[in-house]
Amino acid sequence: MSARSLMLAGAAVLVLGLAGPAAAHAETACADLANTTLAHAEVTKAVAEAVGDKQVCKISVTSKPTPDSDIRLELWIPEGSAWNGKFVQVGNGGFAGSVPVVQFGRLVRAGYAVAGTDDGHQDAVGTNASWALGHPEKVTDFGWRSLKETTDASKALIAAKMGGKINRSYFIGCSDGGREALMEAQRFPNDFDGIVAGAPANYMSRLFGLSAVQQQALAKPGGYLGPAQRELLQKSALAQCGGEAFIRDPMSCHFDPGALACKAGQTEGCLTAPQVASAKAMYDGRKDARGKIAFPGYSPGAEAINGSWNAWITGPSQETNSRAAGYQFSSNAFKYFGFQDPNFDFLKMDMGAQYEGARKKMEAVLDAPDPNLSAFRKHGGKLIQYHGWNDSAIPPRSSIRYYEDVRKTMGGDVGGFYKLYLIPGMLHCAGGVGPSGVEWVAALDSWVVDNKAPGQLTAVASPGQTPGGPPSQELCPYPAVAKKSGGAFVCTLAKTKG
Repeated sequence: MSARSLMLAGAAVLVLGLAGPAAAHAETACADLANTTLAHAEVTKAVAEAVGDKQVCKISVTSKPTPDSDIRLELWIPEGSAWNGKFVQVGNGGFAGSVPVVQFGRLVRAGYAVAGTDDGHQDAVGTNASWALGHPEKVTDFGWRSLKETTDASKALIAAKMGGKINRSYFIGCSDGGREALMEAQRFPNDFDGIVAGAPANYMSRLFGLSAVQQQALAKPGGYLGPAQRELLQKSALAQCGGEAFIRDPMSCHFDPGALACKAGQTEGCLTAPQVASAKAMYDGRKDARGKIAFPGYSPGAEAINGSWNAWITGPSQETNSRAAGYQFSSNAFKYFGFQDPNFDFLKMDMGAQYEGARKKMEAVLDAPDPNLSAFRKHGGKLIQYHGWNDSAIPPRSSIRYYEDVRKTMGGDVGGFYKLYLIPGMLHCAGGVGPSGVEWVAALDSWVVDNKAPGQLTAVASPGQTPGGPPSQELCPYPAVAKKSGGAFVCTLAKTKG
């Protein structure tokens, strides 16, 4: 699977719940929505088309909140009683550039009105950020403004079309869409009743810094980790931490690649000193000047799986390393977000003051780190966050960091409105050896509508799962983990935390 496909999959990994019946409304004809008045936006198309067995009103909108803005969004509304009275806004992936309509069909067939945006620019390459050069307003549109524009325009158009109240509003997304999901909870706490944030890149500027450290390590003489080294790391980590197809309890796994260092005269089945240093950079993450972890690294156990390190970190080979998605994202971020210099080489960047200056500039617009979700909780909002333990694009421990920050900031137990699920064996948003198919929207809808908080969930095998894994696995809300007891897996409080 290509990095671009993985990125799109990351934006599209949503499993739907059942749609309920909608109340009858006096509707406006779809074509007449072209005349709807919107704030600094206009409807450019409104046509009724069939989606499966449903008739759907498809609306295209262009919003220009600033002279340099060009935000495109689309909204699909099931006609008549096919609408369940609910609205879902979906997040994007990567650096966006197109409306994620690939997600829309399944949602409208389930009865939801659904909308999404291109985040304010048009680009077929989701790792490219050259559109940001000389366009600070477009960076703001990407960071958060396009989300609000989409929400407000969509709700106004749904009201105009259906002539009635939206019963519930949800936001769902993974990867950059997960960042957007947390951005919604933080910046616009009253806009959505429920949010699903998958593998969120909410510490985006720090994620770019992590990638820079790792790519600098790989670029050093002898530091590259090829297929043989990735196989060795994966085999050793699995053997040390459970001996199964994937590591079921990564929080209790303390894998040290230094144990694989070549001994005198050894040339095979081991790691050279530069390779050990690179592997440590992958697992340890970025350290500050005092040697403390400033941002966590990746978890062991999926180093050699196709679609994992080869797609996001190392590339398939040393010659194609620069094609890795993580390399491309970080290189583009520092060129166009951090320094506004298309010739900037992040492999030569000083990770001290130079990086910190760029990070602070990006963080203000792109990141969603605020742990104070009091306004969202007061609104009655419910938040489900999930992350694959074998994610090689965004470290799963960054989700633990955010959860713990929220818990600390808000005074202890936050389970009444916020649940975090860490999925063993799952790659970035989808795929991997561990089963990861969960009806997240159904769980969210049940929590919001019926006040049934999700607890232990069953994840089933889904398309894209790597062969060799079980057909299902039990998931537990953090900090509990699934432990085998009497032949079944039950949720047990973890002894250690990430």
